[in-house]
Amino acid sequence: MGASAVEEDRLEFAAAFLRQASARGMQVLLPQDVTVAKSLGPEDSSWRTVEVRAVPQGWRVADIGPATAASFGTALKGCKTIIWNGPMGVFERPAFRSGTEQVARAIAESDAVSVVGGGSTAEAVEALGLGDKMSHVSTGGGAALEYLEGKELPGIAALPDQQR
Repeated sequence: MGASAVEEDRLEFAAAFLRQASARGMQVLLPQDVTVAKSLGPEDSSWRTVEVRAVPQGWRVADIGPATAASFGTALKGCKTIIWNGPMGVFERPAFRSGTEQVARAIAESDAVSVVGGGSTAEAVEALGLGDKMSHVSTGGGAALEYLEGKELPGIAALPDQQR
């Protein structure tokens, strides 16, 4: 992954997840290509798209590549519900906005119920003018994921039973 952040202590968890998904007949879509840069600073204009296994040493992954964005867009067309948490790349920089924009447009054009969570993701769909095309946009990404995990959230726990 070049100089991209990798949580070494989570690699076995990820491998186990992929094995379990496969055993259950579930497909997990992973990037095929990525856009990489020597640095993510605004002054650096060196970037290129490479296959995911060919990230140059010292470079960072900054976005999904066009083949991946197209693949994700195709997969989203058949969905009835889409929950999206986290941009595809460093969307604040124009060179790394494409993946996030393509996925956002695919969601906006779908007939699915779409829930967008997280401050950066909410910022991205609003900046792209697509917020009103989503069913729900929330800045509470981490809390939404915890709720989906089945964790009790303090704000919800404080509500009377009939309001939960």
